[in-house]
Amino acid sequence: MATVKAVRGTRDLLPPETALWNRIEATARQVFARYNFDEIRTPIFEDTGLFARSVGEETDIVSKEMFTWEDRDRFNEKALIDAWIESRNSRVEIISREGRVGNYRFDLVVRDLSEGVIEIVEFKHKGEIGQVEQLRALVDAYQANPLTAEKRGRLVYPKGKAGSIRFSAVPSPWIDVEEVEGQFFYSSQSLTLRPENTAGVVRAYIEHKLGETGQLQKLYYIGPQFRRERPMKGRYRQFWQIGAEVIGPPSAGSESALRDAEVLEMLATLLDELGIAGWTLELNSVGSAADRAKYNDVLRAALIPVVGQMCADCQRRAVTNPLRVLDCKVPADQPIIAKLPVIADSLDDASRAHFAQVTAALDAAGVPYKLNHRLVRGLDYYTRTTFEFTHSGLGAQNALLGGGRYDGLSEALGGPKAPGIGFAMGLDRLVLTLQSQLDERSTQPKADAYIAPLSESLNSAALALARELRRGGLTIELGDGSFRLKKSFEAADKTARRIVILGEDELQSGILTVKDFASGIQTKVPRAELAQVLAR
Repeated sequence: MATVKAVRGTRDLLPPETALWNRIEATARQVFARYNFDEIRTPIFEDTGLFARSVGEETDIVSKEMFTWEDRDRFNEKALIDAWIESRNSRVEIISREGRVGNYRFDLVVRDLSEGVIEIVEFKHKGEIGQVEQLRALVDAYQANPLTAEKRGRLVYPKGKAGSIRFSAVPSPWIDVEEVEGQFFYSSQSLTLRPENTAGVVRAYIEHKLGETGQLQKLYYIGPQFRRERPMKGRYRQFWQIGAEVIGPPSAGSESALRDAEVLEMLATLLDELGIAGWTLELNSVGSAADRAKYNDVLRAALIPVVGQMCADCQRRAVTNPLRVLDCKVPADQPIIAKLPVIADSLDDASRAHFAQVTAALDAAGVPYKLNHRLVRGLDYYTRTTFEFTHSGLGAQNALLGGGRYDGLSEALGGPKAPGIGFAMGLDRLVLTLQSQLDERSTQPKADAYIAPLSESLNSAALALARELRRGGLTIELGDGSFRLKKSFEAADKTARRIVILGEDELQSGILTVKDFASGIQTKVPRAELAQVLAR
């Protein structure tokens, strides 16, 4: 039988690497807390239209890379119940909606006014084996008022959905089967695993009316994203991101260049505290929506004589969205791209002033940066400030993280005006960078001690000792009394800084034998002092 393996483009994260991931996430949470950010958690799948409207239909993400599927029709039970009640007009009296009788759930209990019969009614999307028997048991269990009242059950389905039950499964006068004309299913919905998280955060901002607080919303997230890309080093189909968004009404200062500079300064702090040395901040402004439209016209005209020499994607983008040409990674196209007009020449006075304020604030804070007028980022919602933090240790695909401002995204999704700025940091690539800089041993922390019981009869005492030390905040690895002493020492040396030997003598005397592997020194330690000694 073939072995089942992880799907191509995914991977398992195993110790000791997970220790590094945990350290990155913990450091990020600590930094975000100092800047007064709170965590948001959104679903990992959304309506496909969210990404088409925000990211852009002509982007590679939407046109090539999303994991999308059609959700099946969903049963609208409430509509079927309402239609059935309406069809009965005044012929039934509703006794109870939704409830339980013992282990059985019912949808509706009514009294047939013409016959005086109590009906327990169940509404189903289609006929299935066991429904009749379950309803019969429910009818038996239901206590009618008065107790002498006649009872019966009724199964109600959309027209054509009862199946074989409609014709052959009516077992007695107690059970009726009925079909109702009408539309009782929501249409199928196109769903997509999120390829990025900003759109979901803005959707949540709109849906939960966070703008009505009148305050800036400073939100961060940590979680998986999904893109159908060709897997390569540091790039996976399921990948993890740390990101943050600052969004709110203009009255809260969300349009201010200071917000951009603060986010960039926070990222410089985060990378420094993670121990990332040698990062470079690349900065540009892509202007307002009007600036972009103007630049697109300039770019489209400049591409006409040269686009035939470029890759097929660039030839398509030159027509549909010329700005995307600047995002091309094909080496042969780079000399052509280098000669194209830059967006800086198409910025209006307001966009120039905004960008000047961003750079002035970074200068004042001492955050170094490099202007890159070709930097446009790969998503359509960006406006004004765009940025990337890069690192030479990652090779040609050298971006550690990127982001920018998206002042019109909320309106594009049907929400109020809510300018914002955010970023996303790829954890997979960040880990690669840290692994190239850190001593591998630093990602493999050892336990404070390994407890080695000398016989199986001492296992219980060893567990009690381990519990005592762990409650004191120590990391303890617990051995087993079935191990020979040599095996316990070998296991302890691999997993802990010290070994604590627990034999009958140690248990009776309360004096434990402790060996420090780094120094090789073996000492006798009273149990009352053990936690203090192991914590050193």
